[in-house]
Amino acid sequence: MKTAKITEPDEGPRSKRKAILAAAIKNFGKNGYDATKWSVVADQVGIGQTALYHYFESKAHCLLTIMRLELQRSLEMFVKATDGRPDPMEALREAVRSAYTVSERDVPQMRILQNNLAILAVPRSSKKEEAERLAARELVHRIEDAWTELLQRGMDEGAFAHRDAHTLALNMLGMIVSVWRWYRPRGSVTLANVSELTEDCCVRMVAP
Repeated sequence: MKTAKITEPDEGPRSKRKAILAAAIKNFGKNGYDATKWSVVADQVGIGQTALYHYFESKAHCLLTIMRLELQRSLEMFVKATDGRPDPMEALREAVRSAYTVSERDVPQMRILQNNLAILAVPRSSKKEEAERLAARELVHRIEDAWTELLQRGMDEGAFAHRDAHTLALNMLGMIVSVWRWYRPRGSVTLANVSELTEDCCVRMVAP
């Protein structure tokens, strides 16, 4: 399948794109995508609802863009955390830590991604929506492949127990990202607690 390429639009000083994304992330993250009215986003940005379509042709187009941007960020953080680390165990630890090195403002975007993954499974009739969907799906596969390669390297070097690397990567990723479904920044459980526990679990999963 040929993957659509996404070219980020030029954002001049009058562009409302960032403001629209910020308002959408706030509302989708707090109230849910389905419960958020597109008109509410327009009101919070201070523009008419029809003006939204200059930037996003639909609420779904905006959602898919948010998801794709979060997947890009996740992949970049993984590469930054693991690049140049010859010890696969230390690379694994840093990869897990990087997944939780986020600001309070980042959390809603990650929650949106996890709560709406099903939308990536169904082709869209809109060309712009479909381009974002395909780009997001490709990023999902690249993230899965990156984790698989790290685990396979650890197995090849004898640092990790020999298992099916891809299945193990999917299990680890599932555990790591499921946190965003329930975590709340001002709750009783801190991200430091989550990171420490998840890191320990991942290390135990690969222990020889």
